[in-house]
Amino acid sequence: MSTATLFILMALVAGISVPTQAGINAQLGLWTKSPVLAATISFAVGTLTLIAYTLVARIPLPALAGIGGHPWWIWIGGALGAFFVTATIILVPKLGATTMVTTVLAGQMVASLLLDHFGVLGYPLHPVSLGRVAGVLLVCVGVWLIKVF
Repeated sequence: MSTATLFILMALVAGISVPTQAGINAQLGLWTKSPVLAATISFAVGTLTLIAYTLVARIPLPALAGIGGHPWWIWIGGALGAFFVTATIILVPKLGATTMVTTVLAGQMVASLLLDHFGVLGYPLHPVSLGRVAGVLLVCVGVWLIKVF
């Protein structure tokens, strides 16, 4: 199996995990009666899982001396993840899995189109084209179709 195929399979499994995680976390939110507390518990379990993996895999920590050579915004990914998880906990019971995921996907596609076009955050430059805009618009039409029908 090629590396590209493995990456595609990994992306598919990651995609499967989004509505699965959102549903699990929404149930956690029902128990805790707080989407923020449910997200906190989810992140705590995820953090413990990553710490365990890091220790088992013996992944070395980076040198703190080199931190000044990186942009300040590298630290906000966790905050964006916390917002995302909390938002899905709130949205799943209101929208359902399909509408929530497709709407999130539409937002991801619009943001991705802009990030690629401007080549920011380390993304390679991929200028906006008619075909790329049409693809994003089709995703948005898909959101509308799923919501209406």
